[in-house]
Amino acid sequence: MFKNHRARRVTTFVLLAGAVTFASSAAGNAQVGFSKASTAKCGTVTLADNAWVGYEANLAVVQYVLKHNLGCKVVVKNISEEISWQGFASGQVDAILENWGHQDLAKKYITTQKVAVDLGLTGNKGIIGWYVVPWMAKKYPDILNYKNLNKYASMFKTSESGSMGAFLDGDPSYVTNDEAIIKNLKLNFKVIYTGSEAALITSFRNAEAQKKPMIGYFYEPQWFLAQVPLKHVTLPAYTVGCDAVAAKVACDYPPYPLNKVASAKFMKSGSPAAKMIKNFNWTNADQNSVAKSLAVDKLTDDAAAKIWVTAHAAQVKAWLA
Repeated sequence: MFKNHRARRVTTFVLLAGAVTFASSAAGNAQVGFSKASTAKCGTVTLADNAWVGYEANLAVVQYVLKHNLGCKVVVKNISEEISWQGFASGQVDAILENWGHQDLAKKYITTQKVAVDLGLTGNKGIIGWYVVPWMAKKYPDILNYKNLNKYASMFKTSESGSMGAFLDGDPSYVTNDEAIIKNLKLNFKVIYTGSEAALITSFRNAEAQKKPMIGYFYEPQWFLAQVPLKHVTLPAYTVGCDAVAAKVACDYPPYPLNKVASAKFMKSGSPAAKMIKNFNWTNADQNSVAKSLAVDKLTDDAAAKIWVTAHAAQVKAWLA
């Protein structure tokens, strides 16, 4: 499998060499139509913050509700996915709010060590795949079938890709299947890492605006697709087990029903935060709305969350029930 494939807005701190950055937020005073429990009742909740804007949207809203409606003190740790799971064993992480697969980590920490539990789906449906900019799909409609990509490979050549077409990925720390897919499907492309989600989005945006060829890795839910409707390239259909051996992958990515994971100790603590996080559930459209507020409108986490929470009071009440 792979770790993950998204990087949140530019203000994200990057975890290097296992270092952990802490960001702590005290409970605020604003209310959104619910009674506020005492801080003592909830205590401190430590949430992992993984590096992509969709996760940031989840975190902004959950953190806001925990602080303003339950009186929790929320500590946020900006850490990578694998380090987040390690936090369940060490007691340093209470919950991960958006998990993309990771069967290996689930087996280790949920099934074997029993230090973590699956809290169910977030309601978000993850889709990962290959995309081209809209102008290319319109001018060369057959490019949306992988069997025709080699015909166009020379159009994508850059100084970095040499004689091959450039296939753009995001952060190099994200483990994807793209290199294996390219090799096993005998495609004349080379994976080039842009460095981050923000850089990947900028590359797609500029390619569309300047009518330059671009193909790369992307995903949903993602607010950017509402601005530039990238077109999905059809790869060999995913079947169970087709990605079991990383070096032999020659199929599309699987669909990802995204879920939440929490510390077993935290879930047994009796904290009202545990129940709220378990109940947290929304849609791709909800997440994209908050993500756009963060990434495009440049609102703070609290400001973006307050807008959404105020407009969805009944939904939030259900999470707190």
